[in-house]
Amino acid sequence: MTDTSFSLMFYGCFVTLLIWAGCTTVDGLVDEQLAVQPTEMMGYHSIEMINANTTYGEDTLPFACGNKSHLCKDICDLCHVMSGGPTMDCLSGLFSMLCLKQFESSMASLNSTEWCVWGNVRSVYSNLSRCTEDTSDCLFIPWPNPLVEETFVDIHSRFFKDCPTEELSDPPPVIVFALVITPICLIPVMVSLVVLKTKNGDGSS
Repeated sequence: MTDTSFSLMFYGCFVTLLIWAGCTTVDGLVDEQLAVQPTEMMGYHSIEMINANTTYGEDTLPFACGNKSHLCKDICDLCHVMSGGPTMDCLSGLFSMLCLKQFESSMASLNSTEWCVWGNVRSVYSNLSRCTEDTSDCLFIPWPNPLVEETFVDIHSRFFKDCPTEELSDPPPVIVFALVITPICLIPVMVSLVVLKTKNGDGSS
């Protein structure tokens, strides 16, 4: 075999080897990219699923929940089931279930004549106020709010409307008449005394 034939055969094998290696490398890169893309896609979707499970899972809520009261978790769960979030409608329902029911039960255990004695209803009234405040704080709804005001106006109209408010009540009509008529009667008397004194002074001079 001549040197030329050997060189041609060597170069032919070398070129074939290069082509084969290049194709294998390119195929490997293509296969590798194809293999990597589903993994990245799977990773992206798995992160989405984790976030979804974290946000809407059984142990968490899609809104912030306070921790002022030991009942906050239960309150937020109820609100999530009833309204899907901390709305005023949810707060109204919670007031009815948690706060007003207990208040009405405590007031029913008293005679209606005892409702007007502050010592008898102080603790019941304070418990109602604390319940509305804690429930609002658990849902991060400002307290007081229009619903709280409406609740207490309703409470006063139902249970305390017949209670006398001595500090703000008008005095009896007799006392009012005496207070009004006294200065009216004193004015002519004072004018008469001044006129008489003036006349006496002029006569003596």
